[in-house]
Amino acid sequence: MHPAGEAPPLLATIQEDDELASESMKSGGGVESCRPDDLLLDAAGDPAAPAPPPVSRSSRCRLVLRNVSCRARPGELLAIVGPSGAGKSTLLEILSGRLEPSSSSPTDLRVNGSPVDAAALRRLCGYVTQRDVLFPLLTVRETLHFSARLRLGPDAYDAAAVDALVDDLALARVADARVKDLSGGERRRVSIGVEAVRDPAVLVLDEPTSGLDSASALQIVGALRAMAESRGRTVVLSIHQPGARIVKMFDAVLLLAAGSVLHHGSVDELHALLTGAGLRLPPHVDAVEFAIDSVDELRLHLHLQQQQQRDRRCTLQQLFQQHKLQAQAEDDSSSTLAAGGNSNGQHQYANSWPVEVAVLSQRFFKNVARTRQLFACRTVCMLVAGLALGSIFYDLAEDKVAERVGLFAFLLTFLLSSTTEALPVFLQEREILAKETSSGAYRVSAYAVANALVFLPFQLVLAAVFAAPAYWLTGLRRTAPAFSYFLLLIWLVLYTANSVVACFAAAAPDFVVGNAAVQGVMGSFFLFSGYFIRRSAMPAYWVPMHYLSLFKWPFEALLLNEFGGKCAARAMGVCVATGDEVLRREGIGEECRWRNVAVMVGFVAFYRVLGYAVLRVRCSLTLRAAARSALLSSSSHYSACFSASTSTKA
Repeated sequence: MHPAGEAPPLLATIQEDDELASESMKSGGGVESCRPDDLLLDAAGDPAAPAPPPVSRSSRCRLVLRNVSCRARPGELLAIVGPSGAGKSTLLEILSGRLEPSSSSPTDLRVNGSPVDAAALRRLCGYVTQRDVLFPLLTVRETLHFSARLRLGPDAYDAAAVDALVDDLALARVADARVKDLSGGERRRVSIGVEAVRDPAVLVLDEPTSGLDSASALQIVGALRAMAESRGRTVVLSIHQPGARIVKMFDAVLLLAAGSVLHHGSVDELHALLTGAGLRLPPHVDAVEFAIDSVDELRLHLHLQQQQQRDRRCTLQQLFQQHKLQAQAEDDSSSTLAAGGNSNGQHQYANSWPVEVAVLSQRFFKNVARTRQLFACRTVCMLVAGLALGSIFYDLAEDKVAERVGLFAFLLTFLLSSTTEALPVFLQEREILAKETSSGAYRVSAYAVANALVFLPFQLVLAAVFAAPAYWLTGLRRTAPAFSYFLLLIWLVLYTANSVVACFAAAAPDFVVGNAAVQGVMGSFFLFSGYFIRRSAMPAYWVPMHYLSLFKWPFEALLLNEFGGKCAARAMGVCVATGDEVLRREGIGEECRWRNVAVMVGFVAFYRVLGYAVLRVRCSLTLRAAARSALLSSSSHYSACFSASTSTKA
């Protein structure tokens, strides 16, 4: 809690005028985060005061932003600077709607004077993270065109405008190169283009020059500066240690230290602040870099000035912020909500659901076809495996029943346990999915359906490449219907395994955990398939696992396809046991032929729906946090548990 009268309520404002946007934020109660390494400020709000004792590990919540106020004007570039842990990324996540602020005081987010929620901010702002989350096998041109088709819709999509953006970002030379072959600076410009392609009123970037050399960093900031001037766009970025030539491109600088604002204004005003604090700028050092290195001295200087204002019970920061807000009050009151859209959190997607499925399927098809280990190498491996099995079990005689059963058991083991190569692809897709759905590019259900549809033809090709040599070389039943049924079963087995991997990829935190989980589940399914121990010999408490086994149903169908209607044993040239009699003793009848196929289809549907549900939960965390914030907006306080949940990111 903050003393009454000392901390004004949090206020975030974004102004737009004919697609010109400005953005400001004022935090009186503070922003809490559950990051263990964030700084904790005192309740009095003094930027120079020492931090109180650390918060207990049980709560793990830290106050990272307090009394923050800034303004970014249309057509200008605002740079948020400060040392590590100052709260730059947290502030950007709030301004872009990716993080809900939490406070014991009322929180107010506004666009052109009208209240908005995080969902409206996500529609308004394009947000570029530090990490380039891109498809490595798509070209630059394909990446931007797919982004435009998903975010703009068929009516607003303009291929010529996308090509013009490629030129604006100086990517024409590498437009047809794959993303994985680009330099770090080129990939960063592609990431900027993915967000800029929908022409957002506000473009927010979290350290876009991180990890780049000075030339690439200068080119990135130059492109952003040109984008702000030519499009009248508000550009807000955080930057760690900008060079002197980059600093000259800043229209305004926001200096953060320990979650508080030490300066907001031009670079010349920052220089004057340093001089007033008795800090002389060294030769060949720009004011921004020197201010970042001198935050402790600046905090002490502001603290001393605050003491001089003690009788007025108002800090220098608050006087500065109030002056800035009062100077802008007339502009704010006259502005109207131009591009914020409806602020009730409901999102209208740019495309219809079928169009989303079609575009996502096309994009995913390109990725799968170009992933060598997922298709090309996998096709070769399946062909080699089919030929190897055919040569080992070559032309089995009619009385080789045990060999045929062993062939089917090994065949299923190989097929169901060799599909984890798709796990890294699914994990990479999940990261991109979370980023794109958080900005409302498409529905999670459209992605899940597109993912499921695209793998159908690929798995059919793999099934045909494997089944043809394995079936005909081993001398299995030589009829076209029997081979067609065998091919159908192999296709379903491969697709079921792919669905299991997709489901675990949605839930697993990384490849190691996902791979271990998939292998463990597949191993247990094989154990309960009925090959090692019959169902009748299993303990009663393990019988349900027999019916849940992915091996049981195709294994029985393969046995029925091979031995049904054939002689299983002969004596003196006379058939003494038919295959149907043997199968009936195992509980396998002709009715199992299509029943087992239906069960396998049911397993596919179950794992696909389960994977979709997990993805939906992951991608909706931010949206649910915004909804909870809207429900509590009438209350003057936020609860502690709500503080932790609102800082969760999708």
